Amino acid sequence: MENKISLFDTNIPPLAERVRPKSLQEFIGQSHILGENKILNLLVGNMRLFSMILWGPPGSGKTTLARILTLNSNYELHQISAVSSGVKDLRVIIDKSLINRSMGKETVLFIDEIHRFNKSQQDALLHAVENGTVILIGATTENPSFEVISPLLSRSKVLTLNPLSLKDLSKILSNAFKEDIILSKGNYTITQSVIDKLIKNSSGDARKMLNTIDIAVNIIGESGAITSEVLNESFQNKTILYDKSGDYHYDTVSALIKSMRGSDPDAAIYWLSVMIEGGEKPEFIARRMVIFASEDIGNADPKALNIAVSGFNAVNLIGYPEASIILAQITTYLASAPKSNASYMALNNSLEIIKEKGNPVVPLHLRNATTNLMKDMKYGEDYKYPHSYDNSFINENYFPDDQNYIFYKPTENGYEKYIKDRLKSLWGEKYE
Repeated sequence: MENKISLFDTNIPPLAERVRPKSLQEFIGQSHILGENKILNLLVGNMRLFSMILWGPPGSGKTTLARILTLNSNYELHQISAVSSGVKDLRVIIDKSLINRSMGKETVLFIDEIHRFNKSQQDALLHAVENGTVILIGATTENPSFEVISPLLSRSKVLTLNPLSLKDLSKILSNAFKEDIILSKGNYTITQSVIDKLIKNSSGDARKMLNTIDIAVNIIGESGAITSEVLNESFQNKTILYDKSGDYHYDTVSALIKSMRGSDPDAAIYWLSVMIEGGEKPEFIARRMVIFASEDIGNADPKALNIAVSGFNAVNLIGYPEASIILAQITTYLASAPKSNASYMALNNSLEIIKEKGNPVVPLHLRNATTNLMKDMKYGEDYKYPHSYDNSFINENYFPDDQNYIFYKPTENGYEKYIKDRLKSLWGEKYE
């Protein structure tokens, strides 16, 4: 009698594990490192590995690739997670690797979430990686430049994995329904619109997509329709994946800033919504907007800084959920305002001169004579008080002797055009 496998068996592994590829031929996606004559394909063909860091988002195939690279080779694979392992675990594996090496067998150490290891834990790996006792394959969702110590990074090659495309996810899902021991035996129906919804909501994460389907079939049993309503119940995390301390945190705020800088209030609101839905602190968002108001708007709209600062104070006072309304107002105002980075560039250019020439001597006529000794030393002598002249202006050199620069170059945008015209009327050719 044939044994029938039920999806309700407690010893059945999750769908993502059941359909995990076992060869590069089965692997879908990451063609930039897996295609013909690409680095990982060549490694498997030559049966030789080197230490590497696989950097990519969740569900992009980092763990699967590490397994495939060692599956058909003479390497012994040891896999640990940096979340639950420490230096003691590393030493056990390194000792085992030394024994393997004496017997002519190489060892691969796969460390998932290697960015979770602190400096001392990463230091413990250095010697073993450097002398080849272990081949390190580290997986991380965070930028290795910031999360992996430089000596370890210099001994490894960083390979970047991309979020899986909609086409890749569609292929993975189709294969799962055809080849999985449970899905292929069941009587499930799913419309193209539900498939599209599932794939789009997976955000390039194959594991999230497969886990969602796994939950869906458990909800409906051994047959039935996977509807949009079933899918909604199946999503393990209906909010977006948002790591407030990781790369996505900085990438998203960068997208928000660039959208505001590009004067696109709709895109800016979109990225603001991503941050709010992900639970980003409103104070962090408001703080970046205060900086933006000076850096990218400046004197083109002097009110922008006041609005941003007022918004920051209001956000601190109110908090979520109402703080999101305040953030939306600031975002749309700043995105729609005329732009100028002239003040910011003036500062940067001036700092370059100071760094190059050092601290200048302040001319005597610009110094305050607050004591009789200072007066005797001619502090403040020959200073021309602007309010004593017409229009409260006198053409005077306020730079150190024999120096004169133009750092601030007002634009024609917004209020800054008025500033530019006024400076022209005062200084003439200097601001032509």
